Amino acid sequence: MANISNYKDLLIWQKGIILVVRVYQLVKSFPQEELYALTSQIKRAAVSIPSNISEGYGRNTDKSFSHFLDISRGSLYELETQLIIAKELEFVLNVKLYNEIVSLIEEESKMINAFSRTLKN
Repeated sequence: MANISNYKDLLIWQKGIILVVRVYQLVKSFPQEELYALTSQIKRAAVSIPSNISEGYGRNTDKSFSHFLDISRGSLYELETQLIIAKELEFVLNVKLYNEIVSLIEEESKMINAFSRTLKN
């Protein structure tokens, strides 16, 4: 973390923000009755990803940061599962955006895993 002056410099945080924006765009078209159910859960999981990255960075130790990266990874997998459920329920109208989000999730997962390994070594 010595070369990083701010959590906003972290590519994993930046990608997390992009992911949140894309997710919010996707769920706009979900059924209104899902607003306080699956839609809300999806939004919370997405927001949790960059939030935990920034919180972990703010703890100022590699061990704490690593712990929060683990939480962020869990939120990422939670988001992926919820999006699969939404697609199976035919809530997803924009398949192109859905596929972009799936790619972002895969990329973010690899980046979090690599960054976490670096911190643990």
